[in-house]
Amino acid sequence: MKKVKMAQRLMLRRFISSFGRHLTGSVQPFSTCLSPPCTQTRGLLSTTSTKLVLAAAQKIHESPSSRVTFNIQNKDDFQDRVVGSETPVVVDFHAQWCGPCKILGTRLEKVVAKHQGKVLMAKVDIDDHTDLALEYEVCAVPTVLAMKNGAVIDQFVGIKEEDQLEAFLKKLIGP
Repeated sequence: MKKVKMAQRLMLRRFISSFGRHLTGSVQPFSTCLSPPCTQTRGLLSTTSTKLVLAAAQKIHESPSSRVTFNIQNKDDFQDRVVGSETPVVVDFHAQWCGPCKILGTRLEKVVAKHQGKVLMAKVDIDDHTDLALEYEVCAVPTVLAMKNGAVIDQFVGIKEEDQLEAFLKKLIGP
């Protein structure tokens, strides 16, 4: 989630910078553009342009991949969004320090996004949620579980290619 927020802030920063250049011919530092209140930015952004920037940021936040991929916040969140989900869920147990986890996570998000909501992806950081890792017997990362109606249907450990991930998802969601 932190990476998503950082990416959103970077895109917003670039948008504001280019928007500011268009209005004034110069760029004002990003920190002054978003410091409260936003209208006191030495004339860079008016109230109307601020609304445009915020609308653009909202569209970025609501991109299709962000609707099907989510980070688990706690055990109750896992129960509600994964175990209680009517839609099949792929659960990616990962760690921030794990290189293969980052590679697999990106590939998995891409393949899940292709299915346009037929399957969801939950990301569980094992360092933050050790209780869930123990409960689902995660011994190594990355570990990916396929869950349907609250039950584990299939799983794998390690990195996979996109075609292997596609086959894994097809078993979960059917033809």
